[in-house]
Amino acid sequence: MIKRLHTYARDFLHLFFPHYCEGCGSDAVEEKQLLCLQCLAQLPQTGFFGVQGNPVEKTFYGRLPVNAAGAAYYFTDDSLVHHLVIQLKYHGNSHVGTYLGMLTALELSAGGRFDTIDCIVPLPLNEKKLQKRGYNQAALIAEGMSQLLGKPVLLKAVTRDVFTESQTTKNRVSRWQSMRDVFRVEDAGALANKHVLLVDDIITTGATLEACGTVMQQVPGLSLSIATVAWTI
Repeated sequence: MIKRLHTYARDFLHLFFPHYCEGCGSDAVEEKQLLCLQCLAQLPQTGFFGVQGNPVEKTFYGRLPVNAAGAAYYFTDDSLVHHLVIQLKYHGNSHVGTYLGMLTALELSAGGRFDTIDCIVPLPLNEKKLQKRGYNQAALIAEGMSQLLGKPVLLKAVTRDVFTESQTTKNRVSRWQSMRDVFRVEDAGALANKHVLLVDDIITTGATLEACGTVMQQVPGLSLSIATVAWTI
């Protein structure tokens, strides 16, 4: 009886406060979901997490030793993934981050190559940019991943001390040069002898993740893996 009343109440509230799909605008979407089943099925999965030597891993060849790396979805202009990331980074839709993190964790766990991770570290955001945006999108993604993977998120183990301008228009060399001496390990004890998953929203050239990962690998016994929501084609 109580369950039935709860269903009636939910349906009643839905009439006045409908929950729309972030992709197509349909109200045929489950509670606490951002996408309807149709839009969810259309997300361009990469399948990278289950494949050794995938394009994301090749990005770091000769640059940064990683145990495994991958991205859940392809990122192209005017795509649904593009829309979700823009909503997260520039329109204050923080709930998108947790949702994308959960979707990414589903893709990652299906591959089986990340089963030994001990903790999750989101790519740090400089304090100036953090205050402007109100949150670190990578941290929200990491929290969503943590909910499914059951691994702790270490928010303060690594910091980003230097404010850098947007990297979107820079090539790999320019990005790497601007990222030098930007990151610092604050709690080496929390990372020592751990398999750490470094998380971000998108990977393009990989220079920012490389710079952060390089600093992290100075910690004794640390093994590094990398996961992002999307990979630019």
